[in-house]
Amino acid sequence: MVVDAAWALLLFAFGLLVAIEDSGSSEDPISSWQHAVGIALAVVIPALMVVRRRWPNAVASVGLGLGLVQCLMGVNPGMSSIGYLVFTYTGAAFGSKWTSRLALAASLTAGPLTLVLISPANERSDALRALFLAGLLTTPFILCWAWGRLTRVRRAYLVELEDRAARLERERDAQAKVAVAAERARIARELHDVVAHNVSVMIVQADGAAYVLDNSPQQAKEALATIASTGRQALVEMRRLLGVLRTADTAEEYVPQPSVEELPELLDQVRSAGLPVDFDATGEVRELPRGVELTVYRIVQEALTNVRKHGGPGARARVAVDFRERDLEVLIEDDGRGSTAEQLAAGGTDGQGHGLIGMRERVGMVSGSLDVGPRPGGGFRIRAVLPLKAAK
Repeated sequence: MVVDAAWALLLFAFGLLVAIEDSGSSEDPISSWQHAVGIALAVVIPALMVVRRRWPNAVASVGLGLGLVQCLMGVNPGMSSIGYLVFTYTGAAFGSKWTSRLALAASLTAGPLTLVLISPANERSDALRALFLAGLLTTPFILCWAWGRLTRVRRAYLVELEDRAARLERERDAQAKVAVAAERARIARELHDVVAHNVSVMIVQADGAAYVLDNSPQQAKEALATIASTGRQALVEMRRLLGVLRTADTAEEYVPQPSVEELPELLDQVRSAGLPVDFDATGEVRELPRGVELTVYRIVQEALTNVRKHGGPGARARVAVDFRERDLEVLIEDDGRGSTAEQLAAGGTDGQGHGLIGMRERVGMVSGSLDVGPRPGGGFRIRAVLPLKAAK
């Protein structure tokens, strides 16, 4: 409004001077009355220019009405023509759709209407000259309307760019939050596997050591050694998991993620905890993608942990890994209590944990399939098929 007020003040000064000078040079009552109207217009039009951006629809409509009244009364536009050009631009640039159309219609009729109502008769006698003058008077209004439309389009384009940038920023923040949540869920699954497996081994060994401490100190000592070794392994894996929260400069301090090659060590650890496990590997053993290797290891680890928790005394387990041409099949089954197995298959969780849910998520991440459920005759079976398209 400050800029508009400055231009309006300048137009007011020139328009008022011209109107006063014209009123003093004529003694005709009709001409004097027309000059009085011109002075009033010289005051009203600059005032409308000041508020044109705040109320563009009202200003454009009032400006059109003033121009029509001025033409019907035969008042020479003079300096007020500049104000009408500004109103045309305002209606096209800032007004609503109907205001813009009204400004266009007024622009097309401004020249012919001015020529018919205000121009001398000799200027209207020659048709070619009248047509030329009408086009000449109309051109500034059309150019101002077109300028206003370009301003509206450019402003809408800038607003769209700002909205798109804000939307992309919000999407980026949302994706970052989703990535953080997914990473936290992955770490939670990893910690669940580490804690559930190693702590269960330590509990079994501790119970066994307490049971044979008096009668067989050597076995108790071996059990304590197993507890210490399992605890160290759990700490190493937890340090590796927490390493994802550190910078890449410290990544070399942690051991690699477990793979299929470490399955024998895992099975020995489970056997030492009191669960008999048979292992069978068929097919051509070859290098696997790192995601598949970690998935196989965690599935076997979680499945054997569930057997120890829910299989009951005397349960046996069997682990079979079949390397096929296009996929890898992992089978873990036991002959433990069937009721717990059925509960696990129905609910998908082991007590308060999320073991089977984590398995499904891991298998889904490598585009594999998972089949879990009770075995015929008792026990529980977990079968995972993992594609090996990326393997060479």
